[in-house]
Amino acid sequence: MRRFLIPILLILAGLALAAKLVPAEQAAVAARLKDFPDADTAAHQLRPIVVAILCFLPAAGGLLYSLGSILARYVARQFLSLLAIGFFALATLWLLMDFQDNLDELKDTESIAATAAQLYAARFPEIVVTLLPYSLLLSLLFCLGRLSSSREIVAMTQTGRGIARLTTPFFITGLLSAILCAGLNYQWAPRANAAEKVILDTARGFDEVAAEVVKFRNPRARRLWMVGSFPPDFQKGAPLKQVRIVRENEDATLKSILDAKTASWDPVTGQWTFEGAILRKMSPGAPPEFVQDLPDPYIVKTWSETPAEIIQPGLPANQLGIPGLISWLNSHPVGSHERRQTYLTQWHHRWAQPFNCLVVVMLATPLGVVFSRRGATSGVAVTVFLCVGMLFFTTICLSLGDAYYLPPMLAAWLPNLVFGALALFLFQRRLSGRPIYQTLRRLTPNNA
Repeated sequence: MRRFLIPILLILAGLALAAKLVPAEQAAVAARLKDFPDADTAAHQLRPIVVAILCFLPAAGGLLYSLGSILARYVARQFLSLLAIGFFALATLWLLMDFQDNLDELKDTESIAATAAQLYAARFPEIVVTLLPYSLLLSLLFCLGRLSSSREIVAMTQTGRGIARLTTPFFITGLLSAILCAGLNYQWAPRANAAEKVILDTARGFDEVAAEVVKFRNPRARRLWMVGSFPPDFQKGAPLKQVRIVRENEDATLKSILDAKTASWDPVTGQWTFEGAILRKMSPGAPPEFVQDLPDPYIVKTWSETPAEIIQPGLPANQLGIPGLISWLNSHPVGSHERRQTYLTQWHHRWAQPFNCLVVVMLATPLGVVFSRRGATSGVAVTVFLCVGMLFFTTICLSLGDAYYLPPMLAAWLPNLVFGALALFLFQRRLSGRPIYQTLRRLTPNNA
């Protein structure tokens, strides 16, 4: 019973956490679907399920730990303790650097501590997704280096256990980490980027802005909307600011231009109300004709556009989760928007990025295992070099995907495929007892 005490406690903690977070997420989904009728319903309804899975993920890890052998639990304890220390150290450095960057904005708030706590609590999912692969890399190299230098790896293999069995706790941790990052990438990590500006602007008493300089074209009605700024609560009636609507004739010539300081939409009647509106009628070969008797406010009841429909093109792709990206892609079919490739690449990247955790573990394990007191430094150097190369290659592939040089799926998954194949090759060499570093040296130009 004592052996299963940890998973039982983690299950109880998961139940308590799910009881608090799942209803809140269900309410957020209901409000989202009400305010954005064109949002993808199925993708948003999965959000509470994803939250529940994340709440019980530590319990799953605890259960696997309890079912392991004495040796597996010993290796897991060594690794997990170093992982916690490494993640805490990296998170502390990240917070200190980011706090320094935001210090000027935080000084203008009433309470620096309260605003900073709110800011980094909202950005915690982003911190986990960003730092977890690095934490896995550093903790795994340090753990294997310590086990190798103390000859514990040699002693474990003398009991008849192979390298694959000894390193199983590392791969299970990498898999659970990938599931955690995938869950956070579904909605909450991407949205954390947008939360920073909103929280800081609110604390300083500035007007909140959800998106700036948004352009939306309605080809059926031949109207082009250009909005200076969107408030975050526009779906609750807050007006859009600095609005310009350009209307075209059927022959693509200008028909009229409407400028307004603010534009408000009524969800009940579906009408638009423009404050400080100026209307100019356009005719071919003639100067603009200003409408002199335009009422203030100017009300239009026949336009079908909604604020939710207009704002979608203005939301950056890296700030949208899976449901937001699906809704954006559904509302912009192939050929309807020049930036569709960027959003589709980001959608694939949301699923590919979490597997960096597993690939990092696969790269570090065969290079971190050594059977002598010497030689660990070269393995650490090669591993860090390969992992940095993978991250750099990921950035290049995403840029090539945005620029239409690579298909979106290939741009997102190619780094994992290339370095995953290399990791499997290195692990196979380690399992078979063949030299790794000589093979890597032969791959370099100077030793070809």
